[in-house]
Amino acid sequence: MRPIALWAHEARRAGLPALLGPLVLVAAMLLLAAFGTRIGAAQENTRWFLMGAAEMGLPLLTGIAAATLTGRDRAAELRLTCPSAYRVAVARRVAVVMCWAAVCAAGCSVLLMATGWWDPAFTGPDGQLVWLAPAVWTTALGACTAAMLRSVPAATTLVGFLWTFQQVFAEFLVEDRVLRHVFLFATTRGPVPDWPANRLTLLATALPMGLAAWVLLGRPERILRGAAE
Repeated sequence: MRPIALWAHEARRAGLPALLGPLVLVAAMLLLAAFGTRIGAAQENTRWFLMGAAEMGLPLLTGIAAATLTGRDRAAELRLTCPSAYRVAVARRVAVVMCWAAVCAAGCSVLLMATGWWDPAFTGPDGQLVWLAPAVWTTALGACTAAMLRSVPAATTLVGFLWTFQQVFAEFLVEDRVLRHVFLFATTRGPVPDWPANRLTLLATALPMGLAAWVLLGRPERILRGAAE
């Protein structure tokens, strides 16, 4: 199978909901930017909502999608003849969703920066870390928990719980000198001191979670157990 056909196949296997989510979010953001001031919303409030949608909405979508794609494969038993091929296929699906979400978010944020609807303090290439760092982190978390628990409901619930926990206890997380470095919403629910360190820590801690998911998906007995459930 040619590379383009292979990736197109994995995009279809990822499913329409996983691909539509980021697109719908970006469309809603652009509509808010276009009509926010016309419906009476203050510019600062509109700007906060737009950045909040990128920083909070996109990571939730990618985390749940990663957990779903990693924990569910109807053809898992057929792939057990070559476990390495199974985890490669899962990784491609997660990568398709994450890359598509990144394209949508990057395009939207660049447009918002150009039109003045993005916080001037976070413009330029570093401004992409507003949504990229938390999205990568939740994607790795979703994949890791799904590979570990072999349960889509459990993995998606954990992602949703952690997302909600950080929303509810945002003030506590900002003030804690250690936990502030893994606070997902450091841009819009902060401000967090050393914002660049927060973003880099999220990216760095996502790596071991991704590696753990890769290792666990290479164990046939875990794949079988999850498929049986």
